[in-house]
Amino acid sequence: MTRKPDGPLRRGWTTGACATAATRAALLRLWGGTFPAAVQITLPKGEEPVFALAHTAAGDGWAEVGITKDAGDDPDVTHGALIIVRVAASAGGGVSFHAGEGVGMVTKAGLPIGVGEPAINPVPRQMMTAQVEALAAMFACPADIAITVSIPGGAQIAQRTWNPRLGIVGGLSVLGTTGVVRPFSCAAWIASIHRGVDVARAGGAGHVAGCTGATSERVVQDLMGLPDHAMLDMGDFAGGMLKYLKRHPVPRVTIGGGIGKLTKLAQGALDLHSGRSQVDFQALAAMCGDARLAQANTALQAYEIAGKPMAQAVADKALAVVQDGFGGEMQFDIVVIDRAGAILARAGA
Repeated sequence: MTRKPDGPLRRGWTTGACATAATRAALLRLWGGTFPAAVQITLPKGEEPVFALAHTAAGDGWAEVGITKDAGDDPDVTHGALIIVRVAASAGGGVSFHAGEGVGMVTKAGLPIGVGEPAINPVPRQMMTAQVEALAAMFACPADIAITVSIPGGAQIAQRTWNPRLGIVGGLSVLGTTGVVRPFSCAAWIASIHRGVDVARAGGAGHVAGCTGATSERVVQDLMGLPDHAMLDMGDFAGGMLKYLKRHPVPRVTIGGGIGKLTKLAQGALDLHSGRSQVDFQALAAMCGDARLAQANTALQAYEIAGKPMAQAVADKALAVVQDGFGGEMQFDIVVIDRAGAILARAGA
């Protein structure tokens, strides 16, 4: 896991912001005749970042600019990627968007962009279109432009993201709603969980699973025979997944994880991160009817003291927590595993 740096964290800019800045700079060359030394844009919440140009090229009826993404202090896999936008005059039809090298195509329903479209999300599209319209008015040119976004190496980087599971093939997505990357923000992860739910529902999934890590995900997927698109990248964000599922229900939901994180869920925590929730060992002892557990230092140590009855008590209580808070139309089950992937306890459907 990437360690959060000490001290104040430097924010960065999304791929969508970089693509917007590149669009503006390329249009200034296409219609104005010269590339700017740097380019400034206004983001949806009023920020006005300035971007240096890392790549320029031009030809008859087209120009392109590349901007190196700076994600600040966030451990973003796209930090340092070159976001290239080529703008080309087109014969009517307004602004169109195209995927170049390293930008994915949407192949599954449920995402904000339709199947068969390049994975350039709505807000970046709006921001780039606004640049076309503003500069077309400035230079008295038709606002008919084909925008092609490329991210060299994007196909390889995308293998480290959720894109393949979401049905985005061939590369990365051009993302961003505010244009700003806020370091170590939970929002991006939770948004990806939401998109995973949307894709699973659009694909007709009647059973989905959210797990705390790679080992529990592998165990649960094999146990339940679930396809990749039914596996939600829950991680520590049980609440982010469950709250969205309550609004967008699926008939059956399995939650899998290690004894430590599911003990916290059993005690009512919905954020399972070690820095944001802790096991209450006094409460665990009372729940399991075993006073020895009050002296444990970790949930794993408690399991070593009490064995499978403790794991089963955790599974049963975690099931009660999610059913009471998020049941309604959904059935839940819980799978508790150890570090090696052995199933310690199950509860529910």
